[in-house]
Amino acid sequence: MSKKKFKSQKENRDRNEIRELFDALLSLINSMEGKAYSVPQIAKKLQVKKKSLINELYEMLDSLVYEGKLDQLSNGSYKPAKSAKGIVGIVDHVNPRFAYVVTGEEGQKDIYVQTRDLGDAMHGDTVRVQLLSGKRSGSSPEGKVVELIKRGRNRFVGKLEVSKNYGFVVPDFKKMYQDFFVYPENLNNAKHNDKVLIEVTKWAAGDKNPEAKVVEILGKTGENNAEIHSIMAEFDLPFRFPENVLRESEKISEGITAAEVAKRKDFRNVLTFTIDPEDAKDFDDAISFQQLPNGRYEIGVHIADVTHYVVPGTVLDDDAFDRATSVYLVDRTVPMLPERLSNALCSLRPHEDKLTFAAVFEMDDKGKVHKEWFGRTIIHSDHRFTYEQAQEVIETGEGKFAQELKILNQLHHILRKERFKKGAVNFETTEVKFRLDPQGKPLMVIPKIRKDAHKLIEEFMLLANRAVATYVFKMKKAETTNTFVYRTHDFPDPQKVEDFAVFAKQFGHKVNVEEAAVSRSLNKLMDEIEGKPEQNVLQSLAVRAMAKAKYTTEAKGHFGLAFDHYTHFTSPIRRYPDMMVHRLLQHYLDGGKSVSKKEYEEKCIHSSEREKRAADAERASIKYKQVEFMSLAEDKVYDGIITGVTDFGIFVEIVETKCEGMVRLADMKDDFYEFDEKNYRAIGRRRKKVYRLGDKVQVRIKKTDVDRRLIDLTFEIDKTRSIDF
Repeated sequence: MSKKKFKSQKENRDRNEIRELFDALLSLINSMEGKAYSVPQIAKKLQVKKKSLINELYEMLDSLVYEGKLDQLSNGSYKPAKSAKGIVGIVDHVNPRFAYVVTGEEGQKDIYVQTRDLGDAMHGDTVRVQLLSGKRSGSSPEGKVVELIKRGRNRFVGKLEVSKNYGFVVPDFKKMYQDFFVYPENLNNAKHNDKVLIEVTKWAAGDKNPEAKVVEILGKTGENNAEIHSIMAEFDLPFRFPENVLRESEKISEGITAAEVAKRKDFRNVLTFTIDPEDAKDFDDAISFQQLPNGRYEIGVHIADVTHYVVPGTVLDDDAFDRATSVYLVDRTVPMLPERLSNALCSLRPHEDKLTFAAVFEMDDKGKVHKEWFGRTIIHSDHRFTYEQAQEVIETGEGKFAQELKILNQLHHILRKERFKKGAVNFETTEVKFRLDPQGKPLMVIPKIRKDAHKLIEEFMLLANRAVATYVFKMKKAETTNTFVYRTHDFPDPQKVEDFAVFAKQFGHKVNVEEAAVSRSLNKLMDEIEGKPEQNVLQSLAVRAMAKAKYTTEAKGHFGLAFDHYTHFTSPIRRYPDMMVHRLLQHYLDGGKSVSKKEYEEKCIHSSEREKRAADAERASIKYKQVEFMSLAEDKVYDGIITGVTDFGIFVEIVETKCEGMVRLADMKDDFYEFDEKNYRAIGRRRKKVYRLGDKVQVRIKKTDVDRRLIDLTFEIDKTRSIDF
């Protein structure tokens, strides 16, 4: 061996030793918990014996003192600085190259972590990170994971690939970038190409794959049932109700006693009806209507009295709390309550006596509320409208209860106009549903169209929710408000509004970013962009700029609705917070004292987390059907609109189907495109062609991946397109 080659190998070994020493030192600092150690003690703990490494250790310690991660005491020993304990957060593994650790702490930016610095942490894990000084020039600081605090999950879904001596499971979840190794004895009869649920048996560090065992076979990859079960397992949604929950639900008496009726306000002789989607099975709200002798209208919003049947301390209530919400996937509902309750006992079916909890309003023809009453009622629904049927009556003025619907529709328009006048934000985003064949294959993508019948029901539900929240808030005792469950929506982050305004300006639109003017300015913008090419992208970005609504005991307002106080009272069949609201309202109506704020805040946090999980699962099921639909679509050119630009690709929504795919920058061969993050665009290095958010483009389907719910597109190059500098 030549001296030169030998020297090179020695230098590599030395560098590796120094790197390993530094990593070990950072881990030690993280575990010191305020204790001080001398250099000999540190060297002993790190098992450092080489003189050359002892010298390196001194230099590292001096450097860490300089960076503020260590304090050197007067006796020469070292102690972690207050800021050196590391930052705790949850891993968001954005792509194979890097992740962010999301801290959730006010004022703390998310921390950029290269994949090699994650250790064996994966997406969703709770970790502790140390910041790396001078490592990154971007907007986020760079860090390295020094401790894995808690695994986010240990069960995953994926496609099984079996070879002669072993199997691998390729996870469906897009943010998992490692396959799972499965020994033959852990396959549990699963076969090649099965969609399976696995449980991790051994986490692995470095380049090794984690090991797992198959715990459930969901079906063959590509089959509708298997794919939907995959989504349910991915988001940890329950496949079925536990037997003890079902047994308890079956024991509930369906009879309504005379004693129970005597406790309630009887609306059985008052005109009452429901308006719901055509395929609805649970009807949890009904409207009663009658004209009073004084010329005003009495309008009751009657809500299924779920808490009459579901009692705290039962397994039924515990299970409902754990689920916290029903989840609506493209081909099925994952209900919060067993069918006997959701579709039978509690559902406000026509021509049946039903127990309800109501908010009743006396209103004039100008929409002014003169009186309100809250309490338990009993109703007998006279008719069940679908939205389409009610809409036809509203439009033609003919049919069942035409006069009553006409008046309710007029009042809804007044209430809605008043709400926007006070600063409510008008976001009408397009949602889609699917027409499926008996096997679950998508035949058609259908945009959901909201008409007056939908908005009528929505407006009276908003009225009831706001009235209940305001009523409880004003029930002050000893200058304090009663603990209650509110639905709040914070004012958007000023920086996000500023960024959005800058972007909207590129399309010639002005957004006033002053706090008092934001909502009206946004509404004006929504009117301006109606029917224009930039409508979808600006609506989408405006929604992203908004804060997220949540449940809390803090009596804050709702920015989006422009309400000082708001709650969820109107859907207890499908939302647990509404059940909490019913119980608390009755407790306070009965003169009860304020309940534990801490206990209910914890329940609110849980409910908000479950709500997010449900929304993510619903989006995943829609994306799956969109990808499946496009995999069956003909090979042709589609009109599209650019909805996102990143450093690795350009997202395009196909106008005809509302399906979103991506053109990868690496696939764009006409030039080398660079990402201009500040202006949401990609620019060709040579020809300066620009692709920006909101641009109209034409695309073809390149590839669909149903397993990972991805659509790859290619641009249909327009050679006449102008060059934008």
